[in-house]
Amino acid sequence: MTRGGQGLARVAVVVRAGAAPLWWLGVVAAGAGAFVPGLTGLRIGALGGAALFLVAAAVVALTRRGRYRALAQAAARAGRNDVLQDRAVTARNWRRAHRWWLLLAFLATLGSAWAAPAAGGLLLAGCGAGLWLKAAWIGRLERADDVLLWVRVDWLTSAGRPVGRTVKAYRTTGIAAGDAAPGGARRKLATAA
Repeated sequence: MTRGGQGLARVAVVVRAGAAPLWWLGVVAAGAGAFVPGLTGLRIGALGGAALFLVAAAVVALTRRGRYRALAQAAARAGRNDVLQDRAVTARNWRRAHRWWLLLAFLATLGSAWAAPAAGGLLLAGCGAGLWLKAAWIGRLERADDVLLWVRVDWLTSAGRPVGRTVKAYRTTGIAAGDAAPGGARRKLATAA
């Protein structure tokens, strides 16, 4: 970062980084929990887990939307010397910073299968689904304004929250900048005819 430039990470990529690990760990934990008889029985555990999945997905997807919207509306244009972080680097940094929390969450959901089979795993998967929904919503914000939203890397604390207390503003670039599409997904390469 030369001449006053800042390292910038895509907001949607930071949000989306936890979606796949939470989803897959939740699915594996729910599948493993289905083989444990549990205190409540599989039917009640699975029905309770389905309800927890829906609630978790809705809560995670809808939480702090006002803050995201306010930061997006007040965003300034990124400077010429700002450095745009690759999608893979952003996702890897988030997952590396959260690996122990992910492991603890996975072990806790496996342990919860003794009380309610599959319920904890479905709760974890619901959190992952909620993050995907939130990233898709951010993608719609980006498409509506025809910009991509970025956050300074040094403002992302170890918690990796793009709307945390340390985040004071977003930056914007054109829709073609970086290697991630609106919403944080990998850009589709144009195929030659």
